[in-house]
Amino acid sequence: MTRTRRFEIESETTTVRKFLTWTGIVAILVTALILGAQSAKADDVYYKNCAAARAAGAAPILQGQPGYRPALDRDGDGIACE
Repeated sequence: MTRTRRFEIESETTTVRKFLTWTGIVAILVTALILGAQSAKADDVYYKNCAAARAAGAAPILQGQPGYRPALDRDGDGIACE
């Protein structure tokens, strides 16, 4: 293999590696943005009562999940609208 051809191959390999690195970084950032936009905080979701939570398909609601609040947890076991 000539020295020039070897340099061309190394240059192409470096370019591909840089491309794959940047593509991976962009993919991770886009995924994080999508997941961040889809996840809701517990304060962002409110159900007036358990009937509303059931109608939305959210019941039962575990403590820490969006929509959970102590008023919906009758027995205080961390599971609302069971």
